[in-house]
Amino acid sequence: MQRSSESIGTIAAALAKAQAHLVNPEKSLVATVRSDGRRAAEQTFRYAPLSSGLDIVRKTLSQHEIATVQITSIDETAGIVRLSTVLAHASGEWIASDWPVCAIGETATPHRMGAALTYARRYALFTLVGIAGEDDLDAPDLIVPTPPAPKTETGKTKDRPNGGPNYPSQGQSGSGKQKVANTLEPEASEVLAIS
Repeated sequence: MQRSSESIGTIAAALAKAQAHLVNPEKSLVATVRSDGRRAAEQTFRYAPLSSGLDIVRKTLSQHEIATVQITSIDETAGIVRLSTVLAHASGEWIASDWPVCAIGETATPHRMGAALTYARRYALFTLVGIAGEDDLDAPDLIVPTPPAPKTETGKTKDRPNGGPNYPSQGQSGSGKQKVANTLEPEASEVLAIS
């Protein structure tokens, strides 16, 4: 949930100037995530550690009189630990976001709560300042290749005059959108990350 001071004109202008100089942190770590399904498929992705992002964000935002503050609180009603990330400007204006971290019961296992808190801090901060710190697992811009149409004895593509290429149909809407892959194989992800 996003919250802010009554006016945000000054902080918005300062943040816009800061964003011109912000860069995405280097994705120097690799994570492997197992799905909860029966097959326990794994996905790996590269991500930037919180410390790298904090170094970049603090250095750039402080030049525009913006401070970052991240605090936790216990929400007894919802039964969760919450994280509030605040960008505070010297003018007194501020922008904040609240993220759930974990169930209160996770405080009994500090290492799990700590991992969830680091994850939430990274996502909340990077989202609020407009940088990316991880690979896109959804890869919405990847187009699934369509299988070639069967060929006839003459070598021409069936149902295609003159054996033309098999372009996907634009369908009723004429949008030209093609089906998108649900998941990305690790090798394909690595190729995209390198390019």
